Amino acid sequence: MTTNNIADSTGEPFAESVSSAAQQDATADSSPRMGTWRRIARDGLWDNNVVFAQLLALCPLLAVTSTATNGLGLGLATLFVMVMTGLLVSALRGMITDPVRIPVFILLIATLVTIVDLVMEAHLNELYQALGLFIPLIVTNCAILGRAEVFASKRPTSEATFDGLMMGIGFTLTLIVLGGVREILGSGTLFADASLMLGEAFTFLEMTLIDDYAGFLIMILPPGGFIALGFIMAGKRLIDRRLAGGNHA
Repeated sequence: MTTNNIADSTGEPFAESVSSAAQQDATADSSPRMGTWRRIARDGLWDNNVVFAQLLALCPLLAVTSTATNGLGLGLATLFVMVMTGLLVSALRGMITDPVRIPVFILLIATLVTIVDLVMEAHLNELYQALGLFIPLIVTNCAILGRAEVFASKRPTSEATFDGLMMGIGFTLTLIVLGGVREILGSGTLFADASLMLGEAFTFLEMTLIDDYAGFLIMILPPGGFIALGFIMAGKRLIDRRLAGGNHA
């Protein structure tokens, strides 16, 4: 009996059966891969958002977000640190032993934050003065160390870098939204002094939404941050419930 006469249990020729199985395997390999990227993106932006889901980094969040400009500045600084931390931790994971992994992660994060701090002081001094101590305090952001330990140290470099990007973008958007809400209600403006703090390229962001606005002072103070954050988190929970209800239906 030759190979051409061999058939599987359905009567399909052996060669065609092998080809079909190979195509199914290729589809099965690509589908989980795409699912992984989508899951990482959704976790970082929504489901496992640093603030809304994990309730981390609340100290700089509430202190800095009196304006959307401050939120954008701190968000971009944190985004850079999160992306580079994921990349470096994943790339070096084979050389980092378990007993020293946490100190090494902290050292990497501190090095990256120092670079950001020096660059901002040299080139974005107005923003640097506005953010003050909260730039060095990025080192203590539990979200960065947590993702390095839980995700980056166990995943390929591409996935770890993408995770840092999505987590950083999610955190940055949270800072901008909270800062924007507080700034609009507190001052009637949006991205005020963006050109002064971030450079002339960001002049287009500056808007005065309410002329001759007396302001709602509490919104630009720390208590206003708590109030605004509470309403935003309540809105997210409501959206999550409706999405869950729609999926069940």
